[in-house]
Amino acid sequence: MPSTWLITGATSGFGRLVAERALAGGAHVIAVGRRSDRLAELAESAPRGRVTPVALDITAPDAQDVLAEAVRSAGGLDVLLNNAGYGLFGSVEQVDADAARAIFDTNVLANLAVLRATLHALRAARGRILQTSSLIGQLAWPSSGLYSASKGAVELISEALAHELAPTGVKVTIVEPGTYATEFSTSLQVIAPNDVYLPTVGQFLTDFSALPPEAFGDPATVADAIMAVAELDEPPLRLAVGADAVEHIRASLRSRLAELDRWESFPRVPVGERA
Repeated sequence: MPSTWLITGATSGFGRLVAERALAGGAHVIAVGRRSDRLAELAESAPRGRVTPVALDITAPDAQDVLAEAVRSAGGLDVLLNNAGYGLFGSVEQVDADAARAIFDTNVLANLAVLRATLHALRAARGRILQTSSLIGQLAWPSSGLYSASKGAVELISEALAHELAPTGVKVTIVEPGTYATEFSTSLQVIAPNDVYLPTVGQFLTDFSALPPEAFGDPATVADAIMAVAELDEPPLRLAVGADAVEHIRASLRSRLAELDRWESFPRVPVGERA
């Protein structure tokens, strides 16, 4: 029986590529995005009735109700790709309160609204949840503090959710792509560093902007990985995609383990025995 997918951020990048692959496999896709023109293009390219376009800002107050109604109208849901989000690079100090709030509204709170709108149907189908994170959801670079924090929140929410849903048969996978040539890479919001942060944030941004095109992977790799993991009976909780993602995450985990080993007995003098 054909499956039904709900994909946020379906107008570009990984979301669009996965939508096209799901449609090619016979699925019905509830495609969610802000750009109605791109949703219309997707619907026109697919067999009639197989795309339900939902033009929606997922941070809108009624987003949860709109998505829940779309799922009800589709007759259920088998797979959720919770993919919408955006990037923000800038020093922690220079990201003002409004910018910090905005990225958490989109990358975290809207992610939760999508989950609340779909979990009832996903439980009924013993379905799959694919949460799009990033390699820097596991670590942070100079300038990525707020973005990494938003993706780190998605990571831990998803880990808790996987434990909570285990008895229901719903499987959760956190997808952690490396650096890929999508519109995301060219539409980052960047806050220029002041003099204090030129040696750290400034140098990182300079180095990042100087990366050659071959440093950015083919996003089709990520879409293919998402399609493959959605079919697994026992999918991983986390899936790092791309050699750079594996390398950076492994290095970060090794560093954390080394630090844990070094400081595990600190302080050596019990607190109650201090002068």
